Parts: sequence; structure tokens; C-alpha cells
Amino acid sequence: MPAKVYTDAEIDLEPFKSKTLAIIGYGSQGHAHALNLKESGCKVIIGLYEGSKSIAVAKEQGFEVYNTAEAVQKADVIMIGVPDMVQADVYEKDVAPQLTEGKTLLFSHGLAVHFDLIKAPTNIDVIMVAPKGPGHVVRSQYKEGKGVPALVAVAHDATGNAKSTALAWAKGVGGARAGVIETTFKEETETDLFGEQAVLCGGAAALVTAGFETLVEAGYQPEMAYFECLHELKLIVDLMVESGVSGMRFSISETAKYGDITRGPRVITAESKAAMKQILNEIQSGQFTREWVEEHKGGLKEYNRLLDEGAKHQIEETGQYLRNLMPWVPKKDISGAQAAYS
Repeated sequence: MPAKVYTDAEIDLEPFKSKTLAIIGYGSQGHAHALNLKESGCKVIIGLYEGSKSIAVAKEQGFEVYNTAEAVQKADVIMIGVPDMVQADVYEKDVAPQLTEGKTLLFSHGLAVHFDLIKAPTNIDVIMVAPKGPGHVVRSQYKEGKGVPALVAVAHDATGNAKSTALAWAKGVGGARAGVIETTFKEETETDLFGEQAVLCGGAAALVTAGFETLVEAGYQPEMAYFECLHELKLIVDLMVESGVSGMRFSISETAKYGDITRGPRVITAESKAAMKQILNEIQSGQFTREWVEEHKGGLKEYNRLLDEGAKHQIEETGQYLRNLMPWVPKKDISGAQAAYS
């Protein structure tokens, strides 16, 4: 049975009448939610730690900014918009002591709640609104009068109004313009982690790198390997996003199509799927989250080592050179963009 999809016309912002909404953190999702909600007519304040670089940015964009504890105290609905591995510390120090009966705690990803890194009191609502896109897209689509589809979930409904609050928030950030689907904290968390690890980030990056290495090790120029294994990937992904896998196959040559359907299953084999199932088991059991928490507490040594190793790979050097030859490819200073909202 298809999931129920809530549309803009089915939801109103009545739950936020005379309410104050607080965004804790002003990063990628936080700043997008804050600006979209404000422009939807909601009263929004920002909570940040003392010395945050985002204080000046949030004030410049028209928000009242408070320290985190004061923002929680003043608000009726509080979005925890800081990174997953920071949430528990921020919650224990600045959020939990200010939570009073009837308030609502909102997350844009379910990890901290689903895996008990945060255990909220039973006299408040705990909900999730998760747009299915990065913050800058949530913002840009809203400004264009459009929206990014969103997921909503309720972990605890103390007031009887938790779902209405989640739907109103989804409407306020523009999600209902595209469609809002109800899920659970468990389903969102486990599928999101799996997608990131096995397909979207981990799987795709590993596949691209392995293909590049295979061609270079066989004696082909790295520039050719880059074009064939990374650069043209966007064309294929765009076709799949626009028309599905079958639509992509309709748009490519017969030769490419035959190679796809006969050779693809030799790369992504039963062993690959078994590895995916093992990854999913590690997510479902909490093993991945425990490992990630320990890595974070230990100073991110292996995390940083692996990132540094990847950044020094030949594919990165080749890609930087080739992208400079293609003025039509957008060049983005990702690190600088992130620093602006830290």
C-alpha cells in the first residue's frame, strides 16, 4: 500500500499560532529551516553556544540569538540542529534542564533518539521533520516557491498534538509543497544510514575509485579514467533521477545498454548484496552507532586518517586539473561554505 502523502492544502500553521520556535545550531539544515519558517510567518529564534561564528550570520539575517539554554527556555518547539555526535552533550548540558511539560523537541534525523543517545522526558513531544535534501536546496527551493519532500515521524506524543506540530513544521519549511510522508524514527534512521553507507556515499565513492584504479593500473591515462568513471556519472545519475533506471536505459546507446544489463551484475554480485545486508545488520543492531560514538570520543583519529588518505588519491589530483578545463562545471568552495555556518 502506497504511503500517505500530505500536501500543502491539507496542512496549516495553526499549531504555531502564538508559539516560539527555536533552532539550536545554525548549520546547513538549521539556517534553512529558520529562514523558511520565518518567511512562512512563524516566530523563530536561534540558540548558539558562546563564541559561535554563526551568531553574527544569524543576527545579520534578522534573528534574535540567545545562548542555547535561554533559547530552549523561551521556546515552545525546539529543533536540535547540531551534528549527530554533538547532540547528546548539548542536550544534557543546555536542553534537558530547560524542558518543561508540553514543549516539543524536534530532530531532522532520528539517530540520537532511535539509538538512545538522547532520552527525552515523557511529558514532552518528540518529533522529526527530515527534508530529503541538503539545507541549501531546502532553502533555494523554498525561495523559488517550490519545496523539498519531507519525512515526518512521532517518537512520543505527550500532548496529543505531536503529529500536527510535525506537519506544520514541514509545511513551514516548504516540504508540503512537494509532499510529506509519515515514517518512524527507526525507519528513517536505519534507511538513511544504509543509503549513505552502501549506495549514495560509501558505495558510489568506492565504485568510482575502483573503476578509476582498474583503468590506470591497466595503463590508461588517468584523465581518460576520470572522464569515464567519475565525470560522466552525473549524466547517468541525472537520467535516473529524472526517469528511473529504465528511463536512463532508454536514453543511452544500445551498446551501453547491453553492457549495463550483462556486465553490471558481475560487478555488483551476490557477494556485494551480502555485504550490504551485513552493513544493514550493523546499523539495525546499533553496532555502527556505537563504533561512531567511540571514534568521535577518541578524537576521530581513524576518521581523519581515512579522509586524508582519500584526499591524496590520484583521482582527486586528476579531477582538480580536469575541472579547471571545464568552465561550465560549477566550482564550489565547500569548506568555506561550511565555515560560514559553524
